[in-house]
Amino acid sequence: MTEKTRINRVITRTGDKGDTGLADGSRVSKAHPRIHALGELDELNSALGVLRARSLDADLDRALDGIQQRLFDIGGELAVPGRAVIDDHDLVEVESQADMINAELPPLKEFVLPGGHPDAAWCHHCRTVARRVERALVTLHDTDEDAVNPVSQALVNRLSDLLFVMARLINLRHEHPETLWQPKG
Repeated sequence: MTEKTRINRVITRTGDKGDTGLADGSRVSKAHPRIHALGELDELNSALGVLRARSLDADLDRALDGIQQRLFDIGGELAVPGRAVIDDHDLVEVESQADMINAELPPLKEFVLPGGHPDAAWCHHCRTVARRVERALVTLHDTDEDAVNPVSQALVNRLSDLLFVMARLINLRHEHPETLWQPKG
């Protein structure tokens, strides 16, 4: 079986004047909200890659692998206007993972400050990047209602919740106490 080459040139020079090509062949400004959302999505996927490069438990690494795969699918949706790949099954999967993890955790009585074990701290960082991706998707949707698959936008919202409980679980497994917010006064 012959493998298809998807990328054979990295340097194309086609974007030197500030525009870039989408997968459907159209060109848009690198300042377009679609490209901004793609960049934020890429940063999130990279941050998750850094988290996975650490010594995570196998169950968390497996979950993050699936998330990275779906984030690439969302990038594909954004690169091909009108394309929708993420569906309700993907959303339910992320929700189920978050619910399973949350069931292992003690209830929260106060807000948790980001930090703790280094893996948990990085997981919190990924959570904040996911929130930024969500804002970029909302901005893109506000400029073009058909530009964003609503299920993909919901998945990114749920992802930040998953990363929050995952950070808490990492702290619990490493027996690292969480730092709780202590409101002034």
